[in-house]
Amino acid sequence: MKRIIAVVALLMITTVGLVATGTMAQTKSGGSKKIPVSESQYQTLLDQCGYANTAQRRAACRSTVKENYRVGPEENPNLDCRSYAGVSVCGKLQLTPAERQCVRDSVQKGLTYRRAEVECYAFT
Repeated sequence: MKRIIAVVALLMITTVGLVATGTMAQTKSGGSKKIPVSESQYQTLLDQCGYANTAQRRAACRSTVKENYRVGPEENPNLDCRSYAGVSVCGKLQLTPAERQCVRDSVQKGLTYRRAEVECYAFT
């Protein structure tokens, strides 16, 4: 039950954030405001959705990628892409409370924040 509440809260926060920044309205009005990324970056964004721990979170992740990004002619240097432990991700990760706790614990044990974020997202 707590996990369902957390997922619903996460989706609500994401939706409010998109509406507040105008991202949702921009991407639906002709798609011209979608962020251009390379084909490999776009594929990484979609692939990283597979690490989300529920079907609902995976679907929401894929939907967000499709709404906010488009394949452009070249790599986007502003998109934060990184790979650790064989896992590649791009952009800001939407972590669950358990994943955030994993990151805190891992950082306290000496792992860098970026690495802990990727590993906890993928393996928690």
